[in-house]
Amino acid sequence: MKVRTILWPTDLSKLSLKAAPHVNSLAEKYQAKVIVFYVGVDLTTMGQSYGYPNEEHLKHFQEFELQQAKKKLEGICQKELKACPLLDVRLVKGDPATEILKAVKKEKADMVVLSSHGRSGADVDAASPEFGSVALRVLTGSKVPVHLVNPFQK
Repeated sequence: MKVRTILWPTDLSKLSLKAAPHVNSLAEKYQAKVIVFYVGVDLTTMGQSYGYPNEEHLKHFQEFELQQAKKKLEGICQKELKACPLLDVRLVKGDPATEILKAVKKEKADMVVLSSHGRSGADVDAASPEFGSVALRVLTGSKVPVHLVNPFQK
């Protein structure tokens, strides 16, 4: 199996960042390009309550969220992914699983490295066999191998 491009989706939660050592190791092994991928929630698709906030406020907040995510991702890349020969950061907004699956195709990823639980996984029992909703949708919808990381493993 040739792995030239690894897609690493992360929501920047503690659980999702547990995949970083796996990304680093696999990128080093295959001398692969790594695309660190963050999906911000598209707030403009959600219903507005009482007419506020309006679309302009939501877009401003989304821009702020993506700017903050980019800064954090760049820091993580410098600290955690030093072994990666090539590294790109991508930020989009939308439904996480849908956007990840689109990115696999668009970026011609050969592998996805993903934590089995992300932001909402903090409330999950570590012994539970259930995957997070995004991980499950990516795992079942991906046309390329998915390296799933158990963030509860020590």
